[in-house]
Amino acid sequence: MTFTSSDVVACSADSLQFYSAAAQSSGHSFRVRGGLTAVIQGTHSFPSAAQLLVVAAFSSCIRSDLFSMLAAQHSSLAGVHQSCRQHQHNQPCRQHQPNRPRRHASALHACISLADTHHGLSQAPSFGGEGDPNLRPELFIHTWRFTALVILGFFKAENDSTCEIFGSPEIPLLSKEGDITIGGAFSIYSQISMSSLSEYETSEPFRCSRINLREFRFVQTMIFAIEEINNSSVLLPNVSIGYRIFDSCGSTRAVMGLINGVEKTLSKNCSSIHVIIGASESSSTIAMQQISGVFQIPMISHFATCACLSNRKEYPFFFRTIPSDYYQSRAIAKLVKHFGWTWVGAVRSDNDYGNNGMATFIETASQEGICVEYSETISRTGSREHVERVVRMMRRGTARVLVAFLAQGEMDVLLEEVLSQNLTGLQWVGSESWITANYLAKKRYSGILTGSLGFAIRKAKITGLQEFLLKVNPSQDPQSNLLREFWETTFGCRFQSSMPGTKLCSGFERLQDTDNAFTDVSELRISNNVYKAVYAVAHALHGMLKCGPSGDSVAHSCILKDHLEPRQVAKQLQNVNFTLQSGEQVYFDENGDPAATYELVNWQRNHAGDIVFTTRPLSICSENCLPGFRQAIIKGKPICCFSCVPCTGGEISNINNSAECAQCPLEYWSNVDHSKCVPKVIEFLSYGETMGALLTAFSLCGASLTLVVLCVFVRFRHTPLVKASNSELSFLLLLSLTLCFLCSLTFIGQPTEWSCMLRHTAFGIAFALCISCILAKTVTVVMAFKAKRPANTVHQCSAPLQRTSVLGCTLIQVFICVIWLAFAPPFPHKNTVYASEKIILECFLGSPIAFWVVMAYIGFLALLCFIFAFLARKLPDNFNEAKFITFSMLIFSAVWLTFIPAYVSSPGKFTVAVEIFAILASSFGLLFCIFAPKCYILLLKPERNTKKQLMGRNQSKTQ
Repeated sequence: MTFTSSDVVACSADSLQFYSAAAQSSGHSFRVRGGLTAVIQGTHSFPSAAQLLVVAAFSSCIRSDLFSMLAAQHSSLAGVHQSCRQHQHNQPCRQHQPNRPRRHASALHACISLADTHHGLSQAPSFGGEGDPNLRPELFIHTWRFTALVILGFFKAENDSTCEIFGSPEIPLLSKEGDITIGGAFSIYSQISMSSLSEYETSEPFRCSRINLREFRFVQTMIFAIEEINNSSVLLPNVSIGYRIFDSCGSTRAVMGLINGVEKTLSKNCSSIHVIIGASESSSTIAMQQISGVFQIPMISHFATCACLSNRKEYPFFFRTIPSDYYQSRAIAKLVKHFGWTWVGAVRSDNDYGNNGMATFIETASQEGICVEYSETISRTGSREHVERVVRMMRRGTARVLVAFLAQGEMDVLLEEVLSQNLTGLQWVGSESWITANYLAKKRYSGILTGSLGFAIRKAKITGLQEFLLKVNPSQDPQSNLLREFWETTFGCRFQSSMPGTKLCSGFERLQDTDNAFTDVSELRISNNVYKAVYAVAHALHGMLKCGPSGDSVAHSCILKDHLEPRQVAKQLQNVNFTLQSGEQVYFDENGDPAATYELVNWQRNHAGDIVFTTRPLSICSENCLPGFRQAIIKGKPICCFSCVPCTGGEISNINNSAECAQCPLEYWSNVDHSKCVPKVIEFLSYGETMGALLTAFSLCGASLTLVVLCVFVRFRHTPLVKASNSELSFLLLLSLTLCFLCSLTFIGQPTEWSCMLRHTAFGIAFALCISCILAKTVTVVMAFKAKRPANTVHQCSAPLQRTSVLGCTLIQVFICVIWLAFAPPFPHKNTVYASEKIILECFLGSPIAFWVVMAYIGFLALLCFIFAFLARKLPDNFNEAKFITFSMLIFSAVWLTFIPAYVSSPGKFTVAVEIFAILASSFGLLFCIFAPKCYILLLKPERNTKKQLMGRNQSKTQ
């Protein structure tokens, strides 16, 4: 592949023969075209990350120290260095000696840059940054995936101290001579036309066209600042500043044109400029700085924001007046987080500006809990199909917020396709490169960009700039093609045209009547950066050119006594610190960066045309999880995509998007919404609930019925039936049954310390008294009918003996209960184990053994009753109540045997209900089985309540 361009400085024919041999020895082919063009073609790949500097710029000798610095960047150059020293006249290069004429001053006049894939040149790159469209086709000539830009310089001067350029120098677009020259590189032309592959043999492989009015304003701002400084009597008095301005559409051509100058022969210093202002894009700036940095020429960029340029090891001579994207990317991430947008899409320019800025944004966004649904690249020179695919992805995506880290060129390409596919409804968040571009706010894009948010460089007012811009006219420099093209573009006319109907320019058109990006000074942001850059150079030079102890500038001759080295300017730039007329302070930190300050910009217009804020849209992958729910990660999805899972019982979440649910304290439970903890429901068998009310009613009914029976027995106490039933034991039995019915009431209601001790002991003693009475009655009946002699019967069935037996059996139960209460009494207990959602308030037994001993004793008495009643089953029917006692004991035993498993297995208050039911059932069983037949005779069959009737059946059997 052949690279040809007028900015490649050619060598003499005899030197080229040597360079061809050197290139072939390193595995490359070297070809000469017409004596003015040298081409190096690779036959194998360069080492990765190498920055090959192939230098063929030799006179009889070159300055050894400078070439050694270049050759050190690649080991293969060492041999070339040694060969070159021996080639020219077979004499070694002489070192520069102090106090000796510089016979070999800076012989190197050009260099080559970028064979490194670090800047994406291993692919078909799209170089362009924050400003306007710009391709760098001259930066990549890749064979077997390597790139090398060859710049050849030849200087003849064996006996003189001058540098001579071979080839045609690049002519600046605008220039002015001065004592000190400042170079400028701006993306003046925004459209690139590529030649076909077969046309690379020509001298113009690409063509830049279509003037960018915004960039041209930057150019005029630089000229305005220089003129302002030249007219100042305070800053750089007696010193004039000149300028040379190039279009950075071809960044290497621009930097070589700046370094070479327009003179065929240069003295003193082989660099024609002392500092470069530019470029407008990060990628262009990187390419230019890697060339100019070899010559230690400082660069001050007004628009290159890539954070990579803050690396002082790689770019020691770089400065800028615009903050690094290190701050902007993080600020955008925090802005997105501030509005609650956790699900965003992202597009970026496929260059250093976009890739580095977006990488920082994504890193910060992940730390802020923001997820990026997609991240796509846009290249202004890429295929339309790629842009269409990106826009389709934006349409299919669910993110409603788009972070666009795009240069203006890529933004134009993307907007046209978005407009073509009618994609609306997105909230755009932009970078500083386009967020303040007024032309985007026009009606054509209003339906797309309404509401766009982003950070912009602080706006400033530059006094006198608008008047200066309005005076720009082609008559200022009739030879300038740039001024004529600007005029033609602004007014839509042509100075010369052979086509009929074409409007001709007169040169007297008024810029005051136009409204475009050039004349609009309402948003002076980047222009102010250019202004600050020029003044930073002026202050640095002012500090260097002060002579004498008084510090005042001296005569012009004194200033030029010692020529100004660019590296000295770079050193002084690091220390500048001044304040503009607007009050803004300008200085650089250790990385060459200014202080990072931004303004938040929102593009909205109401009916009056004023900028207003509107309601922010919602852009999330998943709906917010409300209180009472927690986030659950969906497998295979980003962390911003989640499902909402309700908190389980006893857990709450009281904020949106809670990552987990919090457990409530032991005595608290979650409410219905699981949004807060509330005290647990305390459960016990109360009088107010249905079950408690029914059991209370049955208990009172049983007690009342027992008292009624007692009254009946008292009323008929002198009748034979009552006397035969042992009236004293019957009265005592009825009284104990009444207590049994009433003791069930102690189980109902909120347990207290006294109620817990009373309920089980009262129950145990009442039933022991009841069963003791029944046992005494049964034993009396059995003894009366089984006795062989009446005397013994009277003694065994005496009332004192009956009372003693009843009292004795009851006292045993009393003794057990006293021991129970003394050592392990029952007490109220909050049971949180059985049911986690509520507290069961119950009476803890204290000693389960004591409880079961009480129950066992009652069971023992009941068993004795059953045995004695069974023995008396064949006694005379008319007088025999043993069979009723037997039947009552069967019911009693069945109830309490059933009670045991039911008591153990019943939960909460139902345990108490089972116990009450057992008490009432057994009490009713005893009452009805023993006293119902007698009440039937006493109340309904009084004729059978006679001694004769009671003894009748027995007498009939004896007769």
